[in-house]
Amino acid sequence: MESERPLRIALASPAENAWSETFIAAHIDRLNKVELLLSGGVPPRNASQDGPLVHTTGLASYADRFIGKWSGGLPGLACRRLARRLTKFHPDVVLAEYGNMGAEIVHACAKAGVPLVAHFHGFDAHRTDYIARYDNYRELFRYASALVVVSRAMEAQLLTIGAPREKVIYNCYGIDVQRFVPGRPDLAPPHFLAVGRFAEKKAPHLTIQAFSKVAAQRPQARLTMVGQGPLWAGCQQLVKELGLQGSVDLCGVKKPDEIVGLLHASRAFVQHSVVTASNDHEGTPLAVLEAMATGVPVVATRHAGIADVVEHGVRGLLCEEHDVDGMAANMIRLVDDPEQAQRMGTAGRAYTERAHRVEVQVANLQRILEGAACRA
Repeated sequence: MESERPLRIALASPAENAWSETFIAAHIDRLNKVELLLSGGVPPRNASQDGPLVHTTGLASYADRFIGKWSGGLPGLACRRLARRLTKFHPDVVLAEYGNMGAEIVHACAKAGVPLVAHFHGFDAHRTDYIARYDNYRELFRYASALVVVSRAMEAQLLTIGAPREKVIYNCYGIDVQRFVPGRPDLAPPHFLAVGRFAEKKAPHLTIQAFSKVAAQRPQARLTMVGQGPLWAGCQQLVKELGLQGSVDLCGVKKPDEIVGLLHASRAFVQHSVVTASNDHEGTPLAVLEAMATGVPVVATRHAGIADVVEHGVRGLLCEEHDVDGMAANMIRLVDDPEQAQRMGTAGRAYTERAHRVEVQVANLQRILEGAACRA
């Protein structure tokens, strides 16, 4: 690789719109530089150069389905075409967002002779079905130049299933601290905010159950929950069953700027993350870091990367998973003590400025990619 020219990066993201996830959008926009974007499934079916890898609409889609039928299916066809596309463009390195994406494209990268870095984010490192499907990520661990993780629990997990110690690198997410400016939680009313998908590992129903205990003792408290997902309807029903319609707002999806406004109007951010039956874990929830950057204390569980960034009693208050009473008690502490909320929020803001600036974290990732390219 010529040192005087920018690194030529190919980035593979499962989402059809690769900018839909904030941390991946930061990689696309801030790395120097992503020249080939692969997206639209696992393995990817779309490419930003020379058209799609596999056609899903139009007359060409019929031909691709026919070819795929006789050659191992559309995923196999996509991987073969990906290998040819990588051979043609020959980027210096491929960044696979999520471990399962890395496992799907590892053979295409090897065939094209392109280094691969796999960036794990959460479920991909922990869920038992994924680990079994990819045989403990054996081929990925062998070929990849680096394996990036966003929590210490994820780091330990990859080592447990066989990742080489020298390839596993901890590099958590970064926040745009110019965008998430601090507010004053001590001046905000005793309102709590949750932001995230209504999914099993975020256990929104446990947040509601904890808040019901808060509302019984501090009726002035309020809870706003931003997001959608498979558990949303059940949570809406739970709010009705608990008689919380006047104090809990399940407001659906909000734009980022609206979320900043809600954080500024909140005493604390809440999230009751848990390990699921399939061993699904969070990574380090970006919403937690965004709340901290906004100067809002975090009330959450000691789960995965949350415990890495939220120091109990300093930047927020933590309880064990499924400890609804413990979470309720922590919320009540901040209802009763707005000055404590301000102290914790100030500490959280200082921590994100020091340890989680997006420009620093992406620069770390840039160096990881450069190292992988240099070793090729």
